[in-house]
Amino acid sequence: MDSKRTSINTSLPAVPERRDFLKGALSVMGSTTLLAALPAGIATSAWAAGSDKPEKTEVRVGFIPLTDCASVIVASKMGFDKKYGITIVPSKEASWAAVRDKMVNGELDAAHVLYGLMYGVHLGIGGPKKDMAVLMTLNQNGQGITLSNQLKAKGVTTGPALAKLIKAEPREYTFAQTFPTGTHAMWLYYWLAAHGVNPMSDVKTIVVPPPQMVANMRVDNMDGYCVGEPWNARAIADNVGFTVATTQQIWAGHPEKVLGTTGDWVKQNPNTARALTAALLEASRYIDDVKNRASVAKLISDKAYVNAPEPVIEGRFLGAYEDGLGKKWQDPNLMKFFDEGKVNFPYLSDGMWFLTQHKRWGLLKTDPDYLGVAKQVNQIALYKEAAALAKVAVPRSDLRSAKLIDGVVWDGKDPKGYAASFKIRA
Repeated sequence: MDSKRTSINTSLPAVPERRDFLKGALSVMGSTTLLAALPAGIATSAWAAGSDKPEKTEVRVGFIPLTDCASVIVASKMGFDKKYGITIVPSKEASWAAVRDKMVNGELDAAHVLYGLMYGVHLGIGGPKKDMAVLMTLNQNGQGITLSNQLKAKGVTTGPALAKLIKAEPREYTFAQTFPTGTHAMWLYYWLAAHGVNPMSDVKTIVVPPPQMVANMRVDNMDGYCVGEPWNARAIADNVGFTVATTQQIWAGHPEKVLGTTGDWVKQNPNTARALTAALLEASRYIDDVKNRASVAKLISDKAYVNAPEPVIEGRFLGAYEDGLGKKWQDPNLMKFFDEGKVNFPYLSDGMWFLTQHKRWGLLKTDPDYLGVAKQVNQIALYKEAAALAKVAVPRSDLRSAKLIDGVVWDGKDPKGYAASFKIRA
């Protein structure tokens, strides 16, 4: 475990005939006035037959045992990869640091990975500096913040109550996240700060791999943690903690895991990258069909994948939430994998948001070229090509906006000003 506030300075099938390709790409047009189907220039060019053959036919894709690895497993087990001329080999990894290292050294071709991890490595603050590439967003929503039953016994069941206790009874309060520049760290920090707790000075933060969260809370190693499912639901099932907040309550529709790789790998394997993205888009669409969710929960519950009881995965996977305090609800902002393609587009504003939080919490000492970095990392042109192949609509803008839990709106237009605007920061 890290010490307190650790400082961390394209395989495609043969392209169809031109008329069929255009017909398929155009089929999504008109489905919504907010989406446009074709990438620029696609209507005037098609890849020459044979030139899109995958550079690699076997693609090793890493994943961490979390519910949101589902699209990698589904694409592999249900043959969406074969449609695009590749074979996905899922590789279960022990930690996000292992995912990072194996991507960087080439043991993995790509991975189900934390959005913020990708940007951290790209800038050299989450390990050795290496050009990274985000091919698509894999999911939105569906993470959580769990507090211990010991805190509940002291009457702490909300953010304000936690802040009050920390001030009233000073001690070393310990909270875990999964990687210093990752999504869970940023959701945890944002939630604490929204309630007046400075995560850099008022509490201790440590790094724990997702599957180890519940065990560490059981032996009283932490007061709370932020992690993906099913490890929040599992804490409730095992009676060691409760859900004080879901991440969709922090930011409804927030970006979460991505399909990541290195910049060099994309340059060397553009056709494979495109095919891999298209295959996972098809898997994402399959998962988001409500009639498939229960069977997918059963599939990924296997010990080779998430290794958790099927009911523990299925509840929140279907949006059926309970917080361990007696409240139950059907969450409209459940974990989403597709949502007519709106989940998967690698918005530049999503990538920039993580950079603003890295700056806010002192992981970046100076403001980077926010937009420039996002354009380097997020492979929008390649994504649009893959989306056209999979008949998935793409948004008209590379930016989007949202209002977060503290009422502050993020739209990507002034990242430097946004990063400096927070009262609580490092």
